[in-house]
Amino acid sequence: MQESLLTIKELKNAVHGKIVGLAENIKNFSFTSVVTDSRQVVPGTLFVPLIGEFQDGHKYIPQAIEKGASVIFVTKSIYEEDARKYMALASDNPKVTFVVVNNNLHALQDAARVYVTKFPHLVKVAITGSSGKTTTKEIMANILRQKYNLIATVGNFNSETGLPLSVFNIRKEHEAGLFEMGMNRENEIGEIAKVFKPANAIITNIGTAHIGILGSRDNIAAEKKKIFKYIKRDGFAVIHIKDDYARFLAKGVDGKVVYFGADIPEAESGVKFIEDLGVNGTKFSIDGIECILRIPGSYNYLNALSCIAMAKSLGISAEQIAQGINTLKAPEGRSSVKAAVTKKDSKGIQKKITVLEDCYNANPDSMESALEMCAGLQVKGRKIFVLGDMFELGTESVKAHTRVGAASVVAKPDLLIFAGRDMENAANAAKLGGCHNLEYYPDLEENNLKKLTSGLLNYLKDDDFIFVKASHGMHLEKILEEVIDSKEEK
Repeated sequence: MQESLLTIKELKNAVHGKIVGLAENIKNFSFTSVVTDSRQVVPGTLFVPLIGEFQDGHKYIPQAIEKGASVIFVTKSIYEEDARKYMALASDNPKVTFVVVNNNLHALQDAARVYVTKFPHLVKVAITGSSGKTTTKEIMANILRQKYNLIATVGNFNSETGLPLSVFNIRKEHEAGLFEMGMNRENEIGEIAKVFKPANAIITNIGTAHIGILGSRDNIAAEKKKIFKYIKRDGFAVIHIKDDYARFLAKGVDGKVVYFGADIPEAESGVKFIEDLGVNGTKFSIDGIECILRIPGSYNYLNALSCIAMAKSLGISAEQIAQGINTLKAPEGRSSVKAAVTKKDSKGIQKKITVLEDCYNANPDSMESALEMCAGLQVKGRKIFVLGDMFELGTESVKAHTRVGAASVVAKPDLLIFAGRDMENAANAAKLGGCHNLEYYPDLEENNLKKLTSGLLNYLKDDDFIFVKASHGMHLEKILEEVIDSKEEK
């Protein structure tokens, strides 16, 4: 049987918890996985029922027990409301250990923090930034895999709950750990950095993502900088040299500050830019070894430069770095370029087109960078942009969406489609900028989605290029699902 991820003593001390139940419960203590969703419970799981704005996970404890949970956290205030209920649950389920804690989220984080300490030789790398985190993580991960047995964040498990759940996947065979850190509130980076305590970290940039939550770029920079807190003298803090917060981010870092950027000389960085391949990516060399990053855009080339700077600092060879970059595929929905065949239009005709899909996330910085990249693309057919709302911008939303509308006109698309309530500001700005072939849909409910996609199918011709980008909550991928019959990597 697999050994318990933490002993009962380690867990109890980590979370300052109280064990509820009989001696039999304690004797059976063991857990080999951790989840916060009762639907994901398997035999031997530690179930952490979280209390959210609309849901209280404690009501799913019976389902978790039925599916085989072996350890369950119970928030102290919930327990004290009905202690008899939980004593009875413990008595009726002698194979389940109940642990009463002050706060389930903090207990999850504390348990994960102690778990990470069991791997002192793990090479620890973390990534944050206002945009490009996940793409940078994917590039860095593919490079690290050339040298190490790697454990890395899966998907976007980078939050106050996602990060601690991710680190519980570390095992003895892993030599390096790479974890992405995001934020949706003040001090979230501080909390999750305390869990993993990265010895090395990259900050991709300081932009305006989440400015509606944190209020200013100064506050965003201060929050992102917390990822460097645990870097010691032998660790590395990687920063974009042209970021206007670079000096602030570097100040007070105990480890070595390493800068990256397109303007750093080859003699210093080892990197030489060769050619922008448009939708096919960027060609460059590392210490004379040519490679191609098959994710388009100068901003993604910058993401790669941050990874190269970190990899070189960690002693990874140029051959291994180049191999990691050359074998990389874009994460699904993130700047992935596909050759596609459309579904049949109203006349029964299918067309062969190219799609640049970035439906996972969007903020003003990444949106404008992508539009700038699209403006410079040389394509055989016409350019069609489908742009959706950017979320979490607060009072900056009107200004940011207006700016995107103006930038989209500069990119000179043949057809411009905006979707979402906030994108009305972009549509108005695009009209003022002289764009005449423009459509606007306030939402993607059934009627609007049908109208948009049927019109797009009839408009498209062979060799056309479609760029699709929005925050994930807009679900612009629904448009591609209705328009595209088949796709393949370019």
